[in-house]
Amino acid sequence: MKKYKILALAIFACVTLSGWAQSEESVTGRVLDKKGRPIAGALVSIEGNPLVKATTDKNGLFDIIAVKGNRLIVQTGNDAIKKVNVENNLNLTIVVDYSSEKVNYGFGLQQTHVESTGAVSTVYAEDIEKSSAFSIGNSLYGNVLGLTTMQSSGVVWEQMPSMYIRGLKTLNNNGILLVVDGLERDNNWQVLKYITPEEVESVSVLRDAAAVALYGYKGVNGVVNIVTKRGKYNTREINFSYDHAFNYMIRKPEMADAYTYASALNEALMNDGKQVRYSQDELNVFKNGTSPYLYPNVDWWKEVFRDRGASDIATLSFRGGSTKMRYYTMMNLQNNRGFIKNFDANDDYSTQEKYSKANFRTNLDIDLSPRTKMQANIVGILNEFSRPGMGSDNLISKLYSLPSAAFPIRTESGLWGGNTTWGENWNPVALTEGRAYSKGHTRGLYADMSLRQDLSSLTKGLGVSVRMGYDNLASYWENHTKGYKYGMASVASWNNGLPVAGEETTGGKDTEMSGDSKLDWQYRAFNFQLNVDWQRQFGAHSLYSMLLYAYKYDNAKGINNTFYHQNAGWYTHYGFKNRYFADFTLMASASNLLAPDHRWNVSPTVGLAWVLSNEKFMQNQSVVDFLKLRASFGMLNTDNIPTNGYWNETVGGGSGYPINNNFGGDSGWQEGRLASVNGTTEKAYKYNVGVDATLFKGLILTVDGFYERRSDIWVSSAGQNSAVLGATSPYVNAGIVDSKGMEIGANYNKKIGDVKLNLGGTFTYNRSKIIEMLEEPAAYDYTRSTGHPVGQIFGLQASGYFVDQADINNSLPQQFGPVKAGDIKYKDMNGDNVINSDDRVAMGYNSTCPETYYSFNFGLEWRGLGFSAQFQGVGNYTAILSGTYYHPLVGNSTISNYVYQNHWTPESPSARFPRLTTETIENNQQTSSLWLADRSFLKLRNCEVYYKLPASWLSKFWMKNAKVYVRGVDLLCFDSIEQLDPEAMSGSYPATRSVHVGLSVGF
Repeated sequence: MKKYKILALAIFACVTLSGWAQSEESVTGRVLDKKGRPIAGALVSIEGNPLVKATTDKNGLFDIIAVKGNRLIVQTGNDAIKKVNVENNLNLTIVVDYSSEKVNYGFGLQQTHVESTGAVSTVYAEDIEKSSAFSIGNSLYGNVLGLTTMQSSGVVWEQMPSMYIRGLKTLNNNGILLVVDGLERDNNWQVLKYITPEEVESVSVLRDAAAVALYGYKGVNGVVNIVTKRGKYNTREINFSYDHAFNYMIRKPEMADAYTYASALNEALMNDGKQVRYSQDELNVFKNGTSPYLYPNVDWWKEVFRDRGASDIATLSFRGGSTKMRYYTMMNLQNNRGFIKNFDANDDYSTQEKYSKANFRTNLDIDLSPRTKMQANIVGILNEFSRPGMGSDNLISKLYSLPSAAFPIRTESGLWGGNTTWGENWNPVALTEGRAYSKGHTRGLYADMSLRQDLSSLTKGLGVSVRMGYDNLASYWENHTKGYKYGMASVASWNNGLPVAGEETTGGKDTEMSGDSKLDWQYRAFNFQLNVDWQRQFGAHSLYSMLLYAYKYDNAKGINNTFYHQNAGWYTHYGFKNRYFADFTLMASASNLLAPDHRWNVSPTVGLAWVLSNEKFMQNQSVVDFLKLRASFGMLNTDNIPTNGYWNETVGGGSGYPINNNFGGDSGWQEGRLASVNGTTEKAYKYNVGVDATLFKGLILTVDGFYERRSDIWVSSAGQNSAVLGATSPYVNAGIVDSKGMEIGANYNKKIGDVKLNLGGTFTYNRSKIIEMLEEPAAYDYTRSTGHPVGQIFGLQASGYFVDQADINNSLPQQFGPVKAGDIKYKDMNGDNVINSDDRVAMGYNSTCPETYYSFNFGLEWRGLGFSAQFQGVGNYTAILSGTYYHPLVGNSTISNYVYQNHWTPESPSARFPRLTTETIENNQQTSSLWLADRSFLKLRNCEVYYKLPASWLSKFWMKNAKVYVRGVDLLCFDSIEQLDPEAMSGSYPATRSVHVGLSVGF
């Protein structure tokens, strides 16, 4: 009987195995991105059985053993996730479309656009790298919806863009939070300069309450998450690229020549009722150039700067891995040679503005076991930069100020030109050739590591992650400077209309090169993150819940520069039938910037989403591929404060107490600012509604509308207190600001035969309104900032210029000092028959952040030959014309051709600018409509012509891809600012444009 039982069991086992074997099939497929390109190195696994894996090859092909009814999970190198059911079709084409792309919140959240409830926009590597920029910060102009990025001017190592998300929303700090791979790096945004575009996979902008909730106090103004490249499964890639740029300085200020300057100065002195400086003979000599040592005519900008500079970027990267270990390693070298003209005048050293930087990055993903994963990221940075003379010599400001007639470059005897009128170190050419040089060195380390443990053995879906990061940056400055002797001959006499040189007056002295060095700045930070999460699927219900703790320590050089931040919170994501989703976050945050009695505060947020395209009634149509409605709301706290230690009363020197001085004591002490008591935190109440859609198999559309109220903003209570108080008023939580706006982003990709077409654009509009700021009472409400946008400019309305003394006598009195013919005449806005500060009204917009920010791009490719272009512009943006460029001749400064050609004279009563003067005329210095200009612009940020070599050619040289290109950056600018660039106004380093030639190859 026993042997029959054994036989029956054997037959049953064979039948079972046979049945199992028959149900298994080899499923093949191809994985493509949303543009139809194959995705290499994607991981294909079976849901519920992660031990069965396959990877895609260079053509996107895979082969995996699966059972009908299994669900395949496809995960790409940038963490996009696509889930596909195995049905009767055993040869699949899987398109990782927009809905499958990852929404990168940080903290390990693996959500796709289908599941996400937050307002998050993302730009990817192929668009980021088109700018050929040295840093990621200068690669984002117009590239990502919701981010307002404004270019700064200056030498390469000083260029740091300004960034805003949804405009100006508060009276205090409107700065955003910058994170890399979900980890906050440095508070000073230095990482924007040090991370290169080549190492970045994507940049995500987190805009609403649901998206920024996990970042606590610091996320209140929005978050930019820079995601770096990582390895791929079962692939091996070697990529090399080289980019050479020809850089050009554009819109350099055109300053007046010597004759024009001398004529302008004489006119200004006559307007001031003073004797002229230059006689007719002297004017003739300036005009004829017959005595260049006594009456020079020097174009200082031309003598200091050459027209063209150059730069190079070389990048070598290795990317790949196996199923258990993935790697990405990159080495990037950059150098820039600036515009200094005679940089090689000295045999032993160069005085060129030079910059060189080396970046090294390694990102590792290691599966220590099937349930234990480790990530390690390390970035090392070394850079060196140098410039002529000492940084404190202020070369650019002197070029804006020094007249061409001041002194010659060198005297007839060979001395550097100079005189007592301008003093020492005012010769710009001497500063770039005879002052030696200064050098800076910056070294940086960004390192972090994380461990992820799957605890499903305890309970299904449970996991824990821990992550630590460390930053250390420091910059050292060296001065290698020399002194120089300068002089200029005086005029002894005149002979037949020509000057005769007299004795040479000298100053300064020649010194050997000497110098010193110092630690210019230093920054250190430590990050720690811990989260326990649980994820399960219960039929139609999906649930993800996470407990999170984060700690950040910051320390910079100086006193009172050590800060601590902590976040502890609970996040839960719920989904039903893959159509309805809800997020709830409760985050408790702490900061030592806040008073001890209210450092901890709790912020709740909610996000909701409805995926209409997954509803049954949307299945049988061909227009809408994906459609989702979103809404979010929440209250966020922030540690924006008015000043450090605001909860303490201040005490200062009492110079107003003479009694102590009579007895030989000190001057005593006096009460300063009173302490702020019963304070709280600034709060943001954020509301957002949005739509994400893909239409017609190629159009991606995102639309968001938002409203935010900031309350409990710290403001001074001085406007509500009488001066009888006798002390500085304390800060109180009384400010309120409302802001609202909209964002629209669209992108369209289409392939028609061999032609690939791409069109896209973004549009952002935001406007704020100050509801309360405890502003001082005023006789006229229109003079108050309350009720107007943050940063609103107030000024007098100019109505022209005074024609003569009779016009002055017959006009309303202006209470800004004496006026003359050619001075600005203002309108009486309140009808009280006098012009004073009560006549200031709101005009223009703010000069910090434009209310409108937009971009559009297009691209076309045919058989590897392609063209692309991107335009970016701003609107509702105002410039205040200031500095010596617009206010000439005061304090021995020069005059620009633009102002000289457009200044008031009796013959040009409707000129752009008032009369010339050598005095500071208080009346003309008032902020007014005359000194405002529309700062809106539209720039061609980049355009490119490229050719991708055919694969049939490349295979002979073991290459996978190769591309050559010619690229232009900032080639065109359309604006209404005369002469200067709207992003490089008076007193700034001139803007640049560049033409790049480059190549990239992959093996």
